[in-house]
This record gives sequence, C-alpha cells and structure tokens, in this order.
Amino acid sequence: MTDITFRPLSYADLPLMHHWLNEGEAFTWYGRKPTTLEEITAEYTPTIEHTEPVSGFVILIDTQPAGYIQWYLTHDHPDYARQVSVPLDSAGVDLFIGDDQYLHRGLGPAIMREFLRDVVFTDPRVGRCIVDPDERNTIAIRAYEKAGFHHLKTIQIIDEPAPSYFMELTRESFQVSGVRR
Repeated sequence: MTDITFRPLSYADLPLMHHWLNEGEAFTWYGRKPTTLEEITAEYTPTIEHTEPVSGFVILIDTQPAGYIQWYLTHDHPDYARQVSVPLDSAGVDLFIGDDQYLHRGLGPAIMREFLRDVVFTDPRVGRCIVDPDERNTIAIRAYEKAGFHHLKTIQIIDEPAPSYFMELTRESFQVSGVRR
C-alpha cells in the first residue's frame, strides 16, 4: 500500500518547485510559462510565511516528494470569490503531481481524498471543496470524479487561458462515501 502524507511547504522545497513548474505536466497545467527560481521564491514565500490565506504542502508518496497541494477558503480571495460565486463555506484545492514517476498511476484520487480527510475537512468552516481544472485537462477531471467530485459549472476566470471546469464535493458526500484508495 502506498503511504500518502503532506508536509508544509518550506524554503528548502523551492528548488524542487522550480523544477516541477518548469517541466512535464505540472508545467502544462499549473505553470504555463517558464519561471526562474527567484520568481518561484517570490510567489511561494507568502504561503511559506503565512502572510496570505493559502496553506501549501508538499505531497509525499512513501516519504518521497511527489508534488504540491494547497487549499484556501474562497471567501478569503474576494476577486476570485466574486467570479466563481460559490457558497461561503467553500474551500478551494489546487494540486499537481510534479515527479514523473508518480504520474498516471492512479494516485490523484487517493491524494485528494487523503488531503480532504487529513487537512481540509478538519476545518469546521468548510462545508464543501471545489476544484477548478482547465476544461481541457481531462486526466485531472477524471481523477477528481474518482475522488467523488461532480461538475458544478464551467466558467472563464479572468487571466486563465481556458474555461475552468468547476467541480464540488460536499463534506456530507465525502463523509458518506468514506476514504477509499
């Protein structure tokens, strides 16, 4: 059985984030343009220092760094919240698997469900989780469906290259379905 855990993002992880966000599928769907280590440091320092309302974690597969996952309360980001128009108890989650050896092994749904159980749904303010993959990212959409998410709506977010395929999983539905791997 694969052991999936999460540890808070740290400064020591930034070179790895730089690598992941400049190559492979993480670059295609999450990075979208080459970035320098300095740009990665500037982007993720507020998350590391908790000066912005986003909690970022490195995904560990059997103790090895495999990717990145973050969560936030949507209402803590007013411009985004206005565009997406979801209930106040919504938390957003973004993730990518950065290490190629963990891609296309069916780990996405298990990673998401473990993260919801261990992190997101431990916050009593959260009644639902939303994810918003690019509508062209059919692999991510299928992984989220396997994790229990259902399509809510498709909308164009300002500054995004394509419409986002909004998906939702409520706390109640998550608890009823249980964590499955």
